[in-house]
Amino acid sequence: MSDFNGVPAQDDAPIVETSGDAWNDAMVEDESPVAEPESLSGAPTISTPLPPPPKTKSRRKLRALALALVVVAIGFGSGILGTIAADEWNITIGSTRISGSSNAPLVTSEVGSDDPSLGTTVVAQVVNMLADSVVTINSQISDASGEGEASGTGVVLTSDGEILTNAHVIEGATKVSVRFAGETEPRIATVLASDAGNDLALLKIDATNLKPATFAQPETIRIGDQVIAIGYALALDGGPSVTSGIISALKRTIITESGALNGLIQTDAAISSGNSGGPLVNLRGEVVGINTAVARSDVNQAATNIGFSISVDEIVPVLEQLRSQASGVVRQEGFLGVGLAARTDGGQGAIITSVQPDSPASLAGILQDDIVLSVDGEPIDGQAGLVAAIRDAAPGQTVEIEILRGVNRLTVKATLVARVQE
Repeated sequence: MSDFNGVPAQDDAPIVETSGDAWNDAMVEDESPVAEPESLSGAPTISTPLPPPPKTKSRRKLRALALALVVVAIGFGSGILGTIAADEWNITIGSTRISGSSNAPLVTSEVGSDDPSLGTTVVAQVVNMLADSVVTINSQISDASGEGEASGTGVVLTSDGEILTNAHVIEGATKVSVRFAGETEPRIATVLASDAGNDLALLKIDATNLKPATFAQPETIRIGDQVIAIGYALALDGGPSVTSGIISALKRTIITESGALNGLIQTDAAISSGNSGGPLVNLRGEVVGINTAVARSDVNQAATNIGFSISVDEIVPVLEQLRSQASGVVRQEGFLGVGLAARTDGGQGAIITSVQPDSPASLAGILQDDIVLSVDGEPIDGQAGLVAAIRDAAPGQTVEIEILRGVNRLTVKATLVARVQE
């Protein structure tokens, strides 16, 4: 026994072992060295060495040998028992079978391919409702950088072939075609109208008896509602991809290459390239938005499952404008006549940095350094939000603008004029 510090206790005298085998190396008392006989004549004498004394087997070696035999016997016996047990109970170790296979059939479900319970989930039912109302769009692009292709998704609006998609899907296209799920041949589409600022475009194909999608009523969307994104992600072969999630936020504003987009739905349903122009639908199968953008991570920030859809609240008025454009009416954007800057104090709204003389803003009494908080009751998040709100209003329309002047909140009315096209 040793104490806790590892020092031998007094009764733990270490056993000292000598080198060699004490049983074989001890000299027998009557064994004295034998000297070689000297040659009487001086000549060398050849002597036969005495045979070595018989060796006495060591007790220690006998014990070691016996122990080895016991271990071998136990191992051999265990192997036999293990084999028997493996065959009897079908035992495997890791991914390697010890022995024998029962060749038992694979256990499969009793539910067959024609079982009525298949496809009864809410998501499956919604996807089936929209199956004939979602198309893949292919655009042949030709611009200063060369020729190429763009792909996206579209939603059928009418039975006679109107299709809604994103403006960026068909921007710069010399030829546009659409294809329905289950079809092998594309159909040529005509671009009737496009609104880059709101990222929506109206297409038309020569068709009848199509199944139009059903759109939700404006102002019926709530944060937390479950939604499904449908679209031809990455232009993969076959039918559209389906992902699900919730509405994470409403009335988002983002900056794109075409300008500011406001009134957006934020969702965590996965949206990928090729989903652009596809529907975001609720669990009733109603379109609540058109998928348009997704946030990406960069060296300064991380973005996970943050996608954006143009809300049905924005789609309804823009679609009316697109149909007017298709009939030959030139769309004009509203103009307020102010310069803008973003707030840097963490507050909401946009700062007025300048006011053009005799502009709608000047006539309404808006001053430099006023902070615009809302337009027609819609909160303004940054300068992009105000730009989008005024752009979407029509010339001649009067809007109510809530401003913060110092510590006072004021509401003014401004009648917009048409923006001069540059």
